[in-house]
Amino acid sequence: MQTAGKRFNVVLILIAMVLMLMSSGCTNWKKKYEALNVEYQNMKGLLERERAEKQQLAGEVATGQQTIEELQRQIAERNQSPAEATGFGEGYDVAFDAAAGTITVTLPNAILFASGKAELKGATLTELDHIAGVIKDKYGGMQIDVVGHTDSDPIKKSKWADNWELSAQRALSVLRYLIKKGIPEDQIQASGCGESRPVASNTSSSGKSQNRRVEIVVHMK
Repeated sequence: MQTAGKRFNVVLILIAMVLMLMSSGCTNWKKKYEALNVEYQNMKGLLERERAEKQQLAGEVATGQQTIEELQRQIAERNQSPAEATGFGEGYDVAFDAAAGTITVTLPNAILFASGKAELKGATLTELDHIAGVIKDKYGGMQIDVVGHTDSDPIKKSKWADNWELSAQRALSVLRYLIKKGIPEDQIQASGCGESRPVASNTSSSGKSQNRRVEIVVHMK
């Protein structure tokens, strides 16, 4: 904004100089004036777009903050679970972080993928259909991260180079399905964390099962 404003002021000064040259009988003043006037109009349009974008961003921030405060109120006053308050519903593993401004829906890999695979199971897509519907209905325009995770078992007899690649491909599969269901491409991104962010110990089968997951994170601010 400052850079555009400075250029705008420079153009005004140059136009003033041209007007002075006009009064002194300088040749080719008309072409110079027209060129500067074009630059002036371009800068004016740029400033107007920047102001509009700033106002839009401020509105989005305010909306996100209102959503966070409303969720806090529902959880505290109505004694609702994060799953209920956020609209995803009971039966879904949902965490709400008011400080970070995020809602995280965690799906175990067992319901999404066969062992060592990154193709979604056709029989379990209803969960993703529901999640996509809630995002479009309640969190439209907010940034979505899809994050894949694995346990610490090394890759064996698979086309994947390592757990990083497997987790990233699984996240991409979920991302592509959500886009297919109407989530805008510029609103969503995917990443893989491999085994680097466990939520349980990898020394037990139950812990490994918890670590094999895909998280869908809604950023409200």
